[in-house]
Amino acid sequence: MEQEAKKTEGPAPTTLWARTRQLASQEILGTALRLFTTQGYDETTIAQIAREAGVSQRTLFRYFGTKEELLGGGQERFGQVLAEAVGGQPAEADVWEVLRAGIVAVLALHDSREQALERFRLLHHTASLRAGWLEKRLRFQEDLLPLVRTRTGAAADDAEPAARAVIGTAFACLDAASMAWVESDGEGEIMDLYDTCLAAVRG
Repeated sequence: MEQEAKKTEGPAPTTLWARTRQLASQEILGTALRLFTTQGYDETTIAQIAREAGVSQRTLFRYFGTKEELLGGGQERFGQVLAEAVGGQPAEADVWEVLRAGIVAVLALHDSREQALERFRLLHHTASLRAGWLEKRLRFQEDLLPLVRTRTGAAADDAEPAARAVIGTAFACLDAASMAWVESDGEGEIMDLYDTCLAAVRG
C-alpha cells in the first residue's frame, strides 16, 4: 500500500538457499495471483499453478500448505502481525488508534497497491474465500481480546463485552472500507475509507 502502510522489510536472506527459497516463494505467489485474477480462484487448480510456476506440486506444497495460502502467503501471518502491532503500542494509546495501527501493519504485508487490490477483490468476490476469512477473523478477534480489554476504559465487569464490541467494529470497518475500495477499482486510500467508516459508526 502506498499510504501509511509502507512495506515493512524483514531481514534479508543471508544464504544462497534462503534467497533461492524466497525467490521461489515469490514466483509461486505471483503466478497464483495472476491465475486467480484472470480465470477465477475456484477455477484454478494447484496443478496449473505448479506447472506455470515451473515447480512440482510436491515442491509447491512445501512452501504453501493449502490453496488458500496462495492468495496471500498465509492468513496466519496476518494474525501474527496484527497481534504484534497491537501489543506493541504504548500503554497510554487510545484503543481505536491501537487497532488502527494493527490494520496499517497488516496492509503493509502487501508488496504493492495493485497486489492488495487484487487480493481484496478475490476475497470479496469468491464465496469460498470469504467464508474462510470470516472463520479466521473470529479467531483473530479472540486473540486480540487480552490485548484490548484493558484499553477500553470500561469498568472491570464491562471490559470483556466492550473489548469485543470495539474489535468487532474495527474489523467491520475494514471490511466496509476494502469493499468500497474494490468497487471503486482502487480509487483513493483504503485507510482513508476506514477512517470514514469508523467515524460514521462512532458518530
